[in-house]
Amino acid sequence: MKNRVYRSLLMGSAIFSLASSFSLASSGIFPAQAEESLPELPIVSAPTLSGQQPEDIDHDPASNLEQLTSVSELKDIQPTDWAYEALKSLVERYGCIVGYPDQTFRGNRALSRWEFAAGLNACLNTLERLLQENVAVLREDVDKLNRLAKEFEAELAALGARVDNLEKRTAYLEDHQFSTTVKLTGEVILSLTSAFQGSTQGSVPVFQDRVRLFLESSFTGKDLLSIELEAGNSTRFQFPGFPANAEGNQTFNLPQGNNEVSVAWVAYEFPINDSLYAYIPAYSGRWWDFVPVLNPVLGGNANGKKSLSIFGRFNPIYAIGGGSGIGLNYKITDKLTLSGGYFAGDDVASNPSSGNGLFNGQYSALGQLTWSPSEDFGIGFTYVNAYKPDGYIFNFGVGGPKIGNAGANAPFGNVQEGIKSQPSTNSYGASTFYRFSPGFVVNGFFGYTNAQNTKGSGSGDIWYYALGLGFPDLGKEGNLGGIVIGAEPYLGEANPNDLSLHLEAFYKYQINNNISITPGIIWITSPNQNSGNADGIIGTIRTTFSF
Repeated sequence: MKNRVYRSLLMGSAIFSLASSFSLASSGIFPAQAEESLPELPIVSAPTLSGQQPEDIDHDPASNLEQLTSVSELKDIQPTDWAYEALKSLVERYGCIVGYPDQTFRGNRALSRWEFAAGLNACLNTLERLLQENVAVLREDVDKLNRLAKEFEAELAALGARVDNLEKRTAYLEDHQFSTTVKLTGEVILSLTSAFQGSTQGSVPVFQDRVRLFLESSFTGKDLLSIELEAGNSTRFQFPGFPANAEGNQTFNLPQGNNEVSVAWVAYEFPINDSLYAYIPAYSGRWWDFVPVLNPVLGGNANGKKSLSIFGRFNPIYAIGGGSGIGLNYKITDKLTLSGGYFAGDDVASNPSSGNGLFNGQYSALGQLTWSPSEDFGIGFTYVNAYKPDGYIFNFGVGGPKIGNAGANAPFGNVQEGIKSQPSTNSYGASTFYRFSPGFVVNGFFGYTNAQNTKGSGSGDIWYYALGLGFPDLGKEGNLGGIVIGAEPYLGEANPNDLSLHLEAFYKYQINNNISITPGIIWITSPNQNSGNADGIIGTIRTTFSF
């Protein structure tokens, strides 16, 4: 009879507290027809319904149960249920029962011996506390609980060992954590890279590095203060046919690099209310930090984990400007978001002299409307107005251009060349993606920039566009294959005016959660919009360590 009751209990309880099961058995209210109608189930160690093994139960979201004070709190238990009085007695007599966060009991769900033992342990603790407090406990309940404890002695011992081990691990982490309020993460990129141009021109292979450390703090649980430290020596390639332009620039390349540590980013972000989110960078703010760039597979803010090139990450319109200022995301509906912001250039925002500061020097202002009806599709329309007195347009960092050729970046010359041009730009862009399946995602973007020389005469029309093909989990989970085909920013009136294409292919192999290797190639046709320049090819093997 006892074994039949145990098997019935396995079908009759959905919670991890054995208290309910034990009380039903001790109350003697199992009617004969109820016992006969329930199937015979063997008492064996088995995974839960979610497929988890016993050691994973602690991580099951469904195991987040809440203590009950009244059986009436359970939505799926009615006074007419055959087990109602037993549950009611258990709650009122011992308080030894829990329910799911949605106030359900789920009495028809099967449970494993591990769940049974976990509930028994909870009930033992409850009765022990009651006895210590001199609360009256029925002798027959204690006897039956003791018999159950002997039956599940091995499981209870294993649970005790797991709890002790967990407490030790928690204490160790608390003693060795970096800070009680600051989270430290990092990324180290090591790259073996070489470039070739035609059959005779090229560069020797180089071994480069880039190191980034992120310090993140939250003061309310919803806000985030971010500080990034950076060092590296991964300067971009420069050889004949690539004079001062940034075609093929890779995500880990720096304007200059000698492995000196510097502060690369300081920003604070927080929700104003349920619909409005604020992003305030004190240094090196970028549009893609908060604006949806709609390139979830190949790009976004992931320097060493996705595409090789900066061009493959997002629409170059997001590379126009950056620095100190404010950004806002306003959630119009669950599917429609309005983004806007204003940045003053890093080299002028902190300078109090005339012609500098937040509003008297280099700046950029953005507005974007994003529609994302589902996780599989999104489209956004972007406008950026900018004033760039250093002469460069697609320059989101101090030290030179980052995307596109020299003619598009500095159509009127630049300060470094001794030419005092001050372009003012109006840019218009569209970006989109569509997930055909979990293993195939397409993204694309288009952009146009009109530049006017406020220091002298001249104007320029600049174009850029691309199509990206992403293959997540190609070969195994965590891997990523990618292809990018497009045109980096080019000047429509350039002479010569040959079309320069960007062709890129890479494959990221995820060794484990912290290490990936990405071999790939970037092919630039007619560099600098000149078919007289031999095509440039950059080959890279990038290794990324994340921690």
